[in-house]
Amino acid sequence: MTRRAVRSADVAAIAPKFNDLTTEVLFGDVWERPGLVTRDRSLITVAALVTAYRPEQLEGHLRLALDNGLSRDELVEAITHLAFYAGWPSAITALGLLMEIAPRRAEAEPAPAAVCPRAGAPSGC
Repeated sequence: MTRRAVRSADVAAIAPKFNDLTTEVLFGDVWERPGLVTRDRSLITVAALVTAYRPEQLEGHLRLALDNGLSRDELVEAITHLAFYAGWPSAITALGLLMEIAPRRAEAEPAPAAVCPRAGAPSGC
């Protein structure tokens, strides 16, 4: 049986208080606290969901991470790094989800600027 992400409306119908806590406390308070910008919160959340192997929630948070300013390449790098801590199955599942999401956004992302790792290196290093 294939699992799907649970929609907020479905949760509200069966567990209205849980839905309120999600909306008001988690996304209304925790995500809006001034200590971290939403981009950083997204990266932390993606890392936690990859590590805990929560693909149903990860899909939505990968979308949110892209919306919050993380690039596809940054997410790939984070997931690759996590593979050594969370395991290959968790990482490959996360990369598969990102591949489903990112192609639709690829055209909208600007090309990354070339970065030369050595000061004074010839042009196009």
